[in-house]
Amino acid sequence: MPDSILLDVQNGVATITLNRPDRLNSFNEEMHLALQEALGNVKHRIPEARALLLTGAGKAFCAGQDLSDRNVAPGAESPDLGYSLEKFYNPLVRALRALPLPVICAVNGVAAGAGANIALACDLVLAARSANFVQAFCRLGLLPDSGGSFFLPRTVGSARAMGLALLGDKLSAQQAEEWGLIWRCVDDDVLEGEAWQLAEHLATQPTSGLALIKKAMHASSANTLDEQLDLERDLQRQAGGSADYREGVNAFMEKRPPEFKGY
Repeated sequence: MPDSILLDVQNGVATITLNRPDRLNSFNEEMHLALQEALGNVKHRIPEARALLLTGAGKAFCAGQDLSDRNVAPGAESPDLGYSLEKFYNPLVRALRALPLPVICAVNGVAAGAGANIALACDLVLAARSANFVQAFCRLGLLPDSGGSFFLPRTVGSARAMGLALLGDKLSAQQAEEWGLIWRCVDDDVLEGEAWQLAEHLATQPTSGLALIKKAMHASSANTLDEQLDLERDLQRQAGGSADYREGVNAFMEKRPPEFKGY
């Protein structure tokens, strides 16, 4: 795996680090391919990997697309940005949402453009107090992609989503928490520890059930109430047949800590 992506698995937590700090961890094709490989590696290492922590190296989480990787010089043919989304960004967002384990994102600095929306594709987002989120697309004549036009209205409401998209203003981590865009804003010096502690906790939980929670929550935005009730029925039936459910009930009855095995 190229050095642009680092992967480590310890204590049930897989950590993926975006590692192009000199380019603010912006994406080029090599980094996309390495991240696809890393996510596939994590998926194949379940149940050894029971939670995923995604973060960035250096002073940024991710500045989005590395524009020097597809610079539009005067007179040059325009790049097919739709192809870039179809081949790289869209599969990445889908992979993060579909991964059958909790995904925690630790935003350690600026999250701009696609970088901001990749963070929002994760299940729980913690951000350093100095971090900020920027929908920078409008500054280039583009629209929010990588799920931005989906996530923003559903998390902060249509008025705030439109303002962020049309103006491209920086949204501080503190404001992002207050608006409900992220889970928590924490002081810079405790971000790494808090994110790791959260990931370690989730790795000890009934991860097969957590995967079903993700599935139900993600489906709810498109389902009617009747459809969601039917889905809850089907997923709960599946959860009730798991070894983790039996262990949870037995531990409760025996007044002892549960020992969940996950998958």
